[in-house]
Amino acid sequence: MSEPVVRPNETTVPLMPCASAEDTLAFYKGLGFEVAYEQRRPYVYLALRWSGFQLHFGPAPKDLDPAREQSGACLVMVDAVAPYHAAFVAAMRRAYGKVLSSGLPRITRYRPGASRFTLIDPSGNSIVFIQRDEPAELEYGGSKRLAGLAKALDNARILREFRNDDLQAFRALKSAMRRHGADASPVERAIALGHLADLATVLGEPAEPWVAELRALELTAADRERVESELSHLPGVGEWLS
Repeated sequence: MSEPVVRPNETTVPLMPCASAEDTLAFYKGLGFEVAYEQRRPYVYLALRWSGFQLHFGPAPKDLDPAREQSGACLVMVDAVAPYHAAFVAAMRRAYGKVLSSGLPRITRYRPGASRFTLIDPSGNSIVFIQRDEPAELEYGGSKRLAGLAKALDNARILREFRNDDLQAFRALKSAMRRHGADASPVERAIALGHLADLATVLGEPAEPWVAELRALELTAADRERVESELSHLPGVGEWLS
């Protein structure tokens, strides 16, 4: 009989803190997760399953603050992220009557062609879905091939998609509009204003000033079509451009 050996067939399972078993179960079950195991005493332990992966949850530290969103994290590597985002968005609409895009819990926006998105659960854990062929390097601050408002838009994209930092993206775009807005094309300004309106909505800030400025722009039919295509993943774009 051969001796046991180490084989490259291990399975790793994330174990994240759970601030509330009730809230955690309600959220994930609403997304379509199955409960593989549930224990409440003498301590909380939950095992949830969706498709081919599992998420496990245990007791949270007493000083855990879910609002800081620094509780725990899990990376889920997939062949294509778009179907996963679509499935969770559809489940949210069934469970909550809307897509949860701000506060806790929530799902981040998915831009067509993007390589990742994040679920943030009631305990402040981040479940990041990443496409396997995602580029290995990023140009933080925006692509060096771009300049002005176009570069700021690229920087905001990176801040939102890769750092989940909507606040910093909002601040960076506001600053860029002040510095480069006058020199940018109407299409670039419209795209930036659309992102500012969406970021304001997500952050609980007034979106009306950005929407009003967007509507005041003189856009040709071709310009409008390009803006609508670029902002198609934002839920308010149709109303903003009406």
